[in-house]
Amino acid sequence: MTNSPLERAGLRPRVDKALAGFLATQRTLLLEIDPALDEVADAVAAFVLGGGKRLRPAFAYWGFRGAGGMDSDEVVAAVAALELVQASALIHDDLMDRSDTRRGEPSVHRRFETRHAGAGWRGPASGFGDSAAVLLGDLALVWSDEMLHGSGLPLADLARARPVFDQMRTEVTVGQYLDVLTQATGDTSVERAGKVARYKSAKYTVERPLLLGAALAGGGADVFAAYAAFGLPLGEAFQMRDDVLGIFGDPAQTGKPAGDDLREGKRTYLVASAFAALDEAGRAELDAGLGDHDLDDPGVERLRAIIRDSGALKATEERIDILNTEALEALQQAPITDEARSTLHALAEAATHRSV
Repeated sequence: MTNSPLERAGLRPRVDKALAGFLATQRTLLLEIDPALDEVADAVAAFVLGGGKRLRPAFAYWGFRGAGGMDSDEVVAAVAALELVQASALIHDDLMDRSDTRRGEPSVHRRFETRHAGAGWRGPASGFGDSAAVLLGDLALVWSDEMLHGSGLPLADLARARPVFDQMRTEVTVGQYLDVLTQATGDTSVERAGKVARYKSAKYTVERPLLLGAALAGGGADVFAAYAAFGLPLGEAFQMRDDVLGIFGDPAQTGKPAGDDLREGKRTYLVASAFAALDEAGRAELDAGLGDHDLDDPGVERLRAIIRDSGALKATEERIDILNTEALEALQQAPITDEARSTLHALAEAATHRSV
C-alpha cells in the first residue's frame, strides 16, 4: 500500500481515467453540434485534468468503503463527478475574484479573453472571456450530474445519493454568494467568516463527499452521524489552511500570485481574527489595503505583517489544530472499517497540513 492516501486502491489514477473517458465522450458530442466547440471541450478538459488534489473523490470513495461498499470502477466514476462540481466552483470563483491564474495557468476567463483578442473578434475581449467562463462553469456543473448518473451504479444506490448531491451543490453555490456579499458589505466578523467558509468550501470538501459515499453504500444513520462529526470540523480546518496559504503561501505551491487573497479582499477567518485583535488604526490600514487590485509586493508584505503581528496567524493555526483534533476524535469512534478509518485519518492529516 502506498504512503499517499490519495493513491490507496489506485484511486487517483482511476479517478483521472474516469474523468478523461467521460470528457472524451462529451467532446465527441460537442463536435457533433459545431466544430467551434472544440475549444470549449479543450478548456474544460485542461482545467479538470490539469491538476487538483482529488480530495473530494477520495473522501467520497473512502466514505463509501467505510460504510461497507465494495470497490468497483462504477463507484470510482460516481465519486469522480465531484471533480466537475469543483471545476464549476473554481471557474466561477476565478471570474468573480478577477483572478488571472489558476494552478499556474491562465484562468478560464483570461484564456478566452486572450483567444478573442488574438483572433481580432468584435466587441470587448473581457466581456467574451467573462461570458465563456460563466457558461463553462455551468457546463461543468451540468456534466457533474450526468457523470454521477451515468456511472453505471444501480438506480437504487443513486436515488439514495441524490439528495446529498443536490444539497451539496446548493450549499456551495449559496456559499459563493455569501462570500461575494461579505466582500461587498465589508463584514469583518469572525461569525460571518466562519459561515462563508463552512458553506463555500468546508461542507462540500469533506462532509458532503463522505455522506455521498455513505449514501451510495447504503450506510446507516450511525455512519452518517459519525461522518458529519468528522467531516465538518475537518472541512473547516481545510478551508482555514487554504486561507493561510492564500496570504502567506508560496506561489509555487498555490499556483496563484503571492497575496492574491489580499488583493481580492477575502474576508476569511484569518482576516476576521486580525480585525478583531487590532486597534482602530490597524483596522483602518488593513481595511484600506484589502481588495486593492493594484496592491504591490511591499503593500502585500505590510498587510501580512499587520495580520501576523495582530496574533491572527497564530490564533488561526491554533484553531486548525483544535478542529483537526475534534475531527480525528470523531473518526476514532466511527462505526466503519479499519482500512477506511486509517485512510481517512491520513487524508485528514494531508488536508490540513497540505502534503497533497
